[in-house]
Amino acid sequence: MAMTHYMELLAVNQPWNLILFMAIPVILAETVAITELFILFNRQCSGLLRKINKVASIVGGVYFLGVFVYLMNAAVIPLTMSGQWRGPADVIAVGFYLSGIIPLLGMALLDLKLIGKQRDEEAKLKLHATFVAIFLVVAHVAMIFGMLDPTLLMSSPSSQAMPPHSMH
Repeated sequence: MAMTHYMELLAVNQPWNLILFMAIPVILAETVAITELFILFNRQCSGLLRKINKVASIVGGVYFLGVFVYLMNAAVIPLTMSGQWRGPADVIAVGFYLSGIIPLLGMALLDLKLIGKQRDEEAKLKLHATFVAIFLVVAHVAMIFGMLDPTLLMSSPSSQAMPPHSMH
């Protein structure tokens, strides 16, 4: 079975690519998500959980910025220029994975006080939680499409026509 570039990236150079491109970003993002729930539930804008949340948010955003820049230069641009994408599922998986930069960097910038300066604490909490939710959605879409056989979403006239004997 063929695999998407997303899955191939995680499968080669074991265990390092899995750690660098999946484990580190996901552990940091899940740390933010879990601590975010407690912060939102208790409305705690200070304390140990908020510090863990803030550190994981900033480190996650900065780290994923490095991943984003690296993969754009090492994979996305070369694959696009050479026409080596393996179909729509491949593009969707990689595209959604890399779009994680938007919420991850957004959280980091918010926690570094580079955006949202005019917002009160409640509005900052809501924006931060929105970034967490966006990340969870894009990461899961990337994983789902990344696990597909990339040829599954490709259309070809021969695969769409039903053979006459199958109509019985």
